[in-house]
Amino acid sequence: MKQYPSAPAMTIDQNKQYLATLDTNMGKFVVQLLPKEAPLTVNNFVFLAREKYYDGVKFHRVVPGFVIQSGDPTGTGGGSPGYRFADEKVVSDYDKGVLAMANSGPNTNGSQFFITLADLKARLPKNYTIFGRVSEGLEMVDKIGAVPVKANPNTGEQSVPTVDVHINTITIEEK
Repeated sequence: MKQYPSAPAMTIDQNKQYLATLDTNMGKFVVQLLPKEAPLTVNNFVFLAREKYYDGVKFHRVVPGFVIQSGDPTGTGGGSPGYRFADEKVVSDYDKGVLAMANSGPNTNGSQFFITLADLKARLPKNYTIFGRVSEGLEMVDKIGAVPVKANPNTGEQSVPTVDVHINTITIEEK
């Protein structure tokens, strides 16, 4: 598991477009990243994807009708890249297909992210930085969101996939 001493230096250009293709063992989908809305978060995600940090990482949390979550190389929900970075203001709503940072409280962003499986604006407080939207392959996200799950032994939440669901690789395209 790769660890880094601090968040990456800013390398993205906020005036460019960034597309992330997530190639999973269940199919591919594309996310349009939002560098103007969340430059720190997009920069972090692009950095980690280009470092191959996400290659082989499981979707460790699947809550049907709510979210699919990944980005933790330990597969437990407790892993990180070794650093944390600040939240960015959430200006959009948590509509279906939104990519946002998972966190454990204010300013605890690292590598974990989730994708919404439904319109959650009435269910989620604006505490999770939105940094992308699924632009192609939403049916693949839904397919991941429909895998069978069992109870998480630590929380009791019905969210631990009983089948292997993982990211093969994430490819970043800059336009």
